[in-house]
Amino acid sequence: MKPIGIVTDSHSGISQKRAKELGVKVLPMPFYFGEECYYEDVSLSREEFYRRLQAGETVSTSQPSPAEVMALWDEALLEYEQILYMPISSGLSGSCATAALLAGEEPYDGRVLVVDNGRVSALLHRAVLDGLELIEEGYSAQEIKEILEASRADMVIYIAVQTLENLKKGGRITPATAAIGTILNIKPVLKFDVGTLDSYAKCRGFQKAKKTMLEAIAKDLSTTFASWEEKGEAYVVVASSASEEDTLAWVEEVKAAFPGREVMWDPLSFGTSCHIGYGGLGIGISCKPPRPLK
Repeated sequence: MKPIGIVTDSHSGISQKRAKELGVKVLPMPFYFGEECYYEDVSLSREEFYRRLQAGETVSTSQPSPAEVMALWDEALLEYEQILYMPISSGLSGSCATAALLAGEEPYDGRVLVVDNGRVSALLHRAVLDGLELIEEGYSAQEIKEILEASRADMVIYIAVQTLENLKKGGRITPATAAIGTILNIKPVLKFDVGTLDSYAKCRGFQKAKKTMLEAIAKDLSTTFASWEEKGEAYVVVASSASEEDTLAWVEEVKAAFPGREVMWDPLSFGTSCHIGYGGLGIGISCKPPRPLK
């Protein structure tokens, strides 16, 4: 039996195929079109999801049931002595708090450690990669949990939204604001920071929104995350609810703005896309967690 494994959820943007390549397990998150429940990357493809999202069908998110969470933990614990469970930020969903309660009960107490480092999407994917590196470096499960949670503020992501319809449906903006914004071609830029998603800027046109995000990242790299940037430990990530063609074009724009830098990109999870809508593009920074002295 291996000592430590990692389990995350599909809010990480890690597909079931990619999970197998990494040697991690991914809990598919449930969501609803109308009254019918689907599971991300299991019972509905990304292409079909976006087609229905574009068509304006009513979609909503849901927490996984405790039974679903425990079933995946049980499966992982057949292979690992301990597991690190890294779900979506507690600031965005109650599923993290539910998992923490379950992990405190037998037979999981001491064997399942829930990591709440305030992340979602490509930032959570990057944190999973950090966790795998820490396992390779010989840290204990408890030490890895503490290292990852201590670095929860060392990240940011900006997301430019193409349509205001989903923000209106989610109650983030009023119908009147959505109507006026659509007429004026307003494209909001949202900022995800330490577990919350807030408004950052309102731009006239999507090109301006993309420029605003690139400028924000350049500023963050030279100020907030300058010490990591100097060491080459500030990772740039891209997330998208747009077509693959538009996403890859955005990745190239990011690479041109930050030459010589590797850029990891992921589709936004279905749950996040429900709120962002189709066509959203994001860019973020995730910093390498500092290692404590041994």
